[in-house]
Order: sequence, then C-alpha cells, then structure tokens
Amino acid sequence: MRTRAGAAADGARPASAPHGTGAEAGAAAEAPHPAPPPYDGQAAASGTQSAPHGPYAGADALVGEPRPAPPRGQAGAETAGSASPSGPAAGVPPHGPHAAPTPGDQPPARTSAAAGNLAAATDGTPVTPRWARPAFFALLLSTGLLYLYNLNASGYANSFYSAAVQAGSQSWKAFFFGSLDAANAITVDKPPAALWPMALSVRMFGLNSWAILVPEVLMGVGAVAVVHASVRRRAGHGAALLAGAVLALTPVAALMFRFNNPDALLALLMAVACHLVVRALEDGRTKWLVWAGVAVGFAFLTKTLQAFLILPALAAVYAVCAPVRPRKRFVQLALATVALVVSGGWWVAVVELWPASSRPYIGGSQNNSFLELTFGYNGLGRLNGDETGSVGGGGGPGGGGRWGETGWDRMFNDDIGGQISWLLPAALILLVAALVLTRKAGRTDVTRAAFLVWGGSLLTTAVVFSFMAGIFHQYYTVALAPYLAAVTGMGAAVLWQRRRETWAALTLAAAVTATAAWGYVLLQRTPDHLPWLRWLVLVGGLTAALGLVFAGRAGRRVVLAAAGLGVAASLAGPTAYTLSTVREGHSGSIVTAGPASTGMGGGRPPGGAQDAGQGGGPGGGGTPGQGGGPGGGGGPRNGTPPDGAPPNPDGTDGTGGTGGFPGGGPTGRNGTGSPPGAAGTTPEAPGMGGLLGGTDVDAEARELLESDAGDHTWAAAAVGAQNAASHQLATGEPVMAIGGFNGTDPSPTLAQFQRYVKDGRIHYFVSGGGGGRGEGTASRITAWVEANFTQVTAGSATFYDLTRPASES
Repeated sequence: MRTRAGAAADGARPASAPHGTGAEAGAAAEAPHPAPPPYDGQAAASGTQSAPHGPYAGADALVGEPRPAPPRGQAGAETAGSASPSGPAAGVPPHGPHAAPTPGDQPPARTSAAAGNLAAATDGTPVTPRWARPAFFALLLSTGLLYLYNLNASGYANSFYSAAVQAGSQSWKAFFFGSLDAANAITVDKPPAALWPMALSVRMFGLNSWAILVPEVLMGVGAVAVVHASVRRRAGHGAALLAGAVLALTPVAALMFRFNNPDALLALLMAVACHLVVRALEDGRTKWLVWAGVAVGFAFLTKTLQAFLILPALAAVYAVCAPVRPRKRFVQLALATVALVVSGGWWVAVVELWPASSRPYIGGSQNNSFLELTFGYNGLGRLNGDETGSVGGGGGPGGGGRWGETGWDRMFNDDIGGQISWLLPAALILLVAALVLTRKAGRTDVTRAAFLVWGGSLLTTAVVFSFMAGIFHQYYTVALAPYLAAVTGMGAAVLWQRRRETWAALTLAAAVTATAAWGYVLLQRTPDHLPWLRWLVLVGGLTAALGLVFAGRAGRRVVLAAAGLGVAASLAGPTAYTLSTVREGHSGSIVTAGPASTGMGGGRPPGGAQDAGQGGGPGGGGTPGQGGGPGGGGGPRNGTPPDGAPPNPDGTDGTGGTGGFPGGGPTGRNGTGSPPGAAGTTPEAPGMGGLLGGTDVDAEARELLESDAGDHTWAAAAVGAQNAASHQLATGEPVMAIGGFNGTDPSPTLAQFQRYVKDGRIHYFVSGGGGGRGEGTASRITAWVEANFTQVTAGSATFYDLTRPASES
C-alpha cells in the first residue's frame, strides 16, 4: 500500500484525488515509488503535477543547507532541516522519525520539504515542526496588539460610517439598508456589509471608538491568518511567517485595519477568495470554488464592483490549471458564479423590489437606484471619471486631476508610494522568477497556479488603480497588500531553496537590492522622519544582497546572516511607517499612513497632519467649528459621544480639527484635507468645508438639539453627510443628511422637505456644512429655510428652528 507525503497538516489531498500519480511520495512495500524531481523534463512532458504542497523546501530551508532533488531510488525529499541524507544539520534538532523504512540498504524515506519542514510519524501522518504553531500564534498576537495600540486615538474615525453604524445599532431597518440615520432618510453610498460587524459590536458594547474599530482589527488579524495559511500550503511555514509579517507591517494595512471604511473587510474577503481558489486547484473539489464565489459575493456587498477586479485572473487560472476534465471545470465555474450571484445579489434584489416609498433613499445615486449607484458612481464612473454627483474626477492616462495623476507609475508616486510600494519591486521580480522556474511544469502544477492566482490579482488590481480616472484615494491600495505579501513570501521561498544555482542567488540579490534602493527613495521623501534609517536600509540591503550573490558557495552561517539582514533591511522602512501610523489618530474621509510627506499636492501632507486652525492651502481660516473652503482652517473634530464624555481619557476626541477642501487645517493624524493634486477652488466644488470631515459640536449645540428630540423624527437636518454625522454622533439622535455624502443627491426634494417641516418631523436645520451645488436640491432647501425660519445660535454654531417661522419671531 502506498502512502502520500507532503500534505499540509490542515488538509492533505485524499488518496482518491485526481492526478495523484505525479504527487505520490510514499514507498510501496516491494519497491519505492518516488515523486519526480521538480520541473524536470519528464514531469513537464508527462503533465504530472506537483505534490499538494509543492516541490519547494520553502523558507524553512533557512535552517539548513540546500539539497538537490532526491535520487530516483529514494522516496520523497529531505526535510528542510536536514543538511545531508544521513541526518539533520548541525545544531538543528530532528523533527521526528522518518516516514517509512525502505528496502535494502537505501537511506530512510524523507518527508517532503515542500510541505514546510513537516516530519512524518511512523504511520505516515504529517507532523508540524514544534516551532511552527507557536510562531504562527505569535504572529497573530503581535499583529493584534500592534493594531490595537492607541486605537481610540482615532475617535469615531470616519464619522460618515460611524453614524451609519450608530443608526444600525438602533434600528434593524437601518442596519439592513445601511442608513445614515435611524429614521432611514438616506443610506451610505456603499452596500452595508462592512457596517454590519461594527453595528453588531455597538449593539453589544455601546457606541464608542473601541466598539467600532475592534472589528476592523480582527479583520486585519484574519487577513494575516488567511495569507499565512495559503502560503504555508505552498511554500512552508517560514515563507508563511514572512508573508504574514509583510502584510501586517504594510503601512496602509496598519491604517485601514484600524479604520472603519469598507476597505478592511474587502481586503479580507479578497484574500479568502484567492486562498479558496488555490485550495480548489489542489484537489479539484467543487466546494472550494463555490465558497470562493460566496466570498466574492459578500465582497460585492462590501464595495460593489471593486470586488470583481480579480475575477478574470481567478477564473482564467482555474479554467486552465484545474486538475479535472474541461467539462467539469466549466461546470464548477458556473456553480461558483451562481454562488457569487446569490451571495451578492440577494440584498440587491430585496432593495430593488422594496417599495421606494418605504425604504431610505439610496445614497450616491441620482435616481434612488442601487443598480445605478453600482454601475455609475461606484462603477464605470470610477474608471472614466464621469461620476454624476461626485465632487470631481481625475485625469486620463498620464494626466492629472483632482484625485492625482494616473499612469503606470501611480503606485510609486509621492502620493501612493509610501502606502504600499515598499516591497512591490521585489514582489514583481520574485513573481517573474517563479513563473520562469515553473515554465516547464505540467498544466496542473499547483505552485505555479498559486503564483498566477496571487500574482494575477496583484497585477490586475494595480493596473486598474494606476489608470482609473475617477475618485481614487491612497487607502484604496490596501486591497493590494494580501496579494503582495503572498507573492513575496512564496517567491522568496522558491528562490531560497535553489540558492545554490547562480541565477536564483542573483535574483534574490536583485530583489533585496531593489527593495533597499526603493526604500531609500521612499524614506528620502520624509527627510525629517528618522533620517538615519534610509542609510541603514540602503547599506544593510546592499550588504545582504552581496552575501546572497555567494549563497551557493558561502558557509551556512554567512548565508543565514545575509538572509536575515536582507529581511530586516526590507521590512525596516514599512515598519517605521507602520509604527508612525499606529501612534497617531486618523479621522475624516481621506486618510493616509506614515509620517507627513513633502510630496503631496494641494498643500496636504499624507494624513493631513497640520496645526489646529491653520489652513494648509490658500485661503486661510474658515467658519468656526467647521472646515473652510479651499484652505479653510477648522476647529476641533467631531466625535463627542452622546453622554457628553469624549472617547479619549485626555478629554479630547483624538481626532484633531476639521479639514478644509483642499488644505483644511486638522490637527493630529486625520486626513480630511485635499485630495492629492488639488489646489484652490473649482466651479464644481465650492464650499467643501464639512464635506470630507465633520464639525465640532459643543455642549450648547448638543443641548439645543437634544431638547424635545423625542417629539420629532429627526432632531435636525444638515447638508452633507459628514456634517449630519457629527451632530448625530454627538447627540445620539437621528439627523437627516440632505443630499447624502456630497450634498448632491436629490434627496429629499424641496417639496418633500417642506412636507416634513409642515408635519413637524424635523426640529432644526444646521447652517453651513458645505456640499451641494449652485442650483441643486440642497441649495434650494437652504435658501428656503434661511428665508422662512428663525435663526438661533448655540455656542459657536448657527441653527434654524423649523418650528418657528420667521414671521413669528
């Protein structure tokens, strides 16, 4: 009876799995039946695939010397900890008995090094090395503690989504639709899936910064675990730890897994989808592909069409590389499509079929249609810049616009580079090298397919981000982080195993050199932040690369030292930016990771860190309590909880001031200033104060809005969602957001608003807030209110009492 080796501890391929002959590593009772050497001519010609966990020793080979493929008379490959056929490397304890005795005088069979240094018990069961599980849990614990550190400094983070979370915690109808207020006037401009975990948390633990943001931290830890699991199955435990660390220490990941935008859940679900597709490629089981479709479906309910960016890569790889017959492949893909449509379409169907008169208006749309929102404002408009209801689009390829320049180098420019691109050059080098290495492998080779899945997702998403002309923010690049981490971990492991080969050693050295040089450039963009670090990164990286060049001839200690130095130099830059990110709070609609940079357009450094009350662009101060227009300064940020106690122990809300647009004047690490490339005002975007960041609500204003709030459906109405959210979060009472996020949605109409006022459903109208356009609905409502109702002042804020006509005052 044959046994199979090289399977991962959490899911080895069953004996009945298809295409098993090329993956067998056990020995028959009469004679050994070895697996062919990886990617030799015979394997390529016969079309056999690698073992379920690949033919590579992976990063775990760091603990010992590299070895050539086993002779044809041996079964399996050596464990990564063995330096020779006779035993483990010096100083490295054995990981267990050998898989099975072999006849005659042949050496004992060895377990597959590709499975990540797994030793096998006498019954052939894979055994995980003792250090692997503690290291994995240490990785998750470290990630969680890092992301939890100083978490409440961000207060309510993006008040736009926090207000919707608050509403969902008070009303199940608002929970389902993703309404901005519990009275269900209008929804956020995204589907509600990302809001649901936070709303449930607030229902359980009350409205506070921790209840809102801890679910995002857990998503980050989950994403690290998913990437670790996927890489471990292909390249081993060491490579998995490297990939997990790369993801955890990517600055934009540290930002968004501590922030309440939908991107955190999107990144997790996309990583899950890639992992499940790779699982399906291992054994051809339909269930993995169906679950991948479910993950993409819920990703659609998180951020609509962005979830579909990786679908072409995933579908193409499975259609070509799956270890099943062609007919079954396409049946499986059809089933996965059905799963995607059902998991992502059920909510859409309910919303579209629900009578519009009894549900909230669909925020971000112009016709109260979620389908219009999906294919317009959140869909094609993001690509071509034609976004009805937006505050302005970007530029075409190679051009500049309100949202930054587009082009092939967008991921590396001053706006984006420090967020995501630290290891991007290395990942591209390693991806190309891995595909070259596996070019002669059989069609169903899983290791190559894994590179195509993760690498294809990385390239597809990066290309779309680079050339999309519509709304684009730096933090969108968190979607790239899981793909980049997986490619880096697997690629480093593949080349490390073959480091005795000159081309592999040179490629490893090239990857480290590129990372060190690019890290120096990125650190040079923030010259006042740890100025010594860029030299340390450059010298350390180049020294490590020199050592790796001689990896095939140098001694074991020298090679390990070079590898360790290379990893340290590669991660030093992003680690510094990540630590800078977690030390400071972030709030508003546009946030960035890392320290302030001199490379931003519109006078706003990454993160928008500026002095309180000081405009970062032309224009100077703004209206007290809210961001001015272009260059407007702002007062303290919004975010005071309903009970009057600020979320931070120091008596502040931890969020700084309100950002103008562009160049608003927040304090702390908020990010509500201008979009990259914007400077000055435009005819399309007048009076942006309060649009990208909310306003401070002082005690007098809060007391005014809370008075008799129970007698009205909405305690107040305000133009723009951030302005409304500030007052809603401060009072705990529903506040209508006129015109949705931008103040440009035609909801409510002037006639509807007049009917609400006549029926006594709205108490106050909040003056100011920005948003809207010259003759739009919000402008007409504002003009009608100012002409017909009594103005009242509370603290530094101005309101109109909609129960007191001006004629009576």
